[in-house]
Amino acid sequence: MAIRVAVQGALGQMGREVMKTVSNSPDLTLVGACDARASGEFIEVNGKQIFLTSDLNSCLVNTRPEILVDFSLAAAVPQTAETAARVGANLVIGTTGVNPQVLGRLEALTKEFNISVMVAPNFALGAVVMMQLSRIAARYFDWAEIIESHHEKKIDAPSGTAIATAREMNAAREKPFASIPGEAEHKSRGEKFYGVPVHSVRLPGLVAHQEVIFGALGQTLTIRHDTTSRESFMPGVLLAIKEMAGRKGEFIFGLDKLLGF
Repeated sequence: MAIRVAVQGALGQMGREVMKTVSNSPDLTLVGACDARASGEFIEVNGKQIFLTSDLNSCLVNTRPEILVDFSLAAAVPQTAETAARVGANLVIGTTGVNPQVLGRLEALTKEFNISVMVAPNFALGAVVMMQLSRIAARYFDWAEIIESHHEKKIDAPSGTAIATAREMNAAREKPFASIPGEAEHKSRGEKFYGVPVHSVRLPGLVAHQEVIFGALGQTLTIRHDTTSRESFMPGVLLAIKEMAGRKGEFIFGLDKLLGF
């Protein structure tokens, strides 16, 4: 039986891509769409009329999805999660910039309402591999920096992927990364996350790109991933939807948990 899916943030670029992909998947059914900018009652997706509303509770009550996919705004995630939990919908969240306090509340909701929640900083399979390779390299290099580049409409900076990468790199080490004395006085050196300087670039023409640069005496190692189309995120989104639909009472952070890393 096909998994019933609704999309929050449906009118955004990622939301539209998710709806198109879900609609084309034979084992999924797109049943509803929600967006704060919605003005009509329906949206056409691949020739089908899909229920559309600006009221998430109305969307969930009328369409009863098993999974709500959220690509909206970080500020909206807490209310989105509370609303979904109360109607028993599992969540797949790709919205970035969600702070640790909200993540803690999301985990609590899984126990309180017996739903499952997955939050992923990045759904591109190559980006997940890049993060894992960076974790391995972090054991052997004392110096590292991250440069992440995205389109000019991405609000949060640094990206969730960059922060998650720095966290994984730090966790793999027994001591902090090295740094230049007095480095904190120079804002151009980037903001540090888990001891790793992160530099953010926002320009038209970009989609999502990240390189992790490691340095040592007489050598450097660069691990880079480039997203040239939002289609790259869709295999990961589909994997998350299908995996989370069959789970209850679980909180999962990161697509890597579903890939066996």
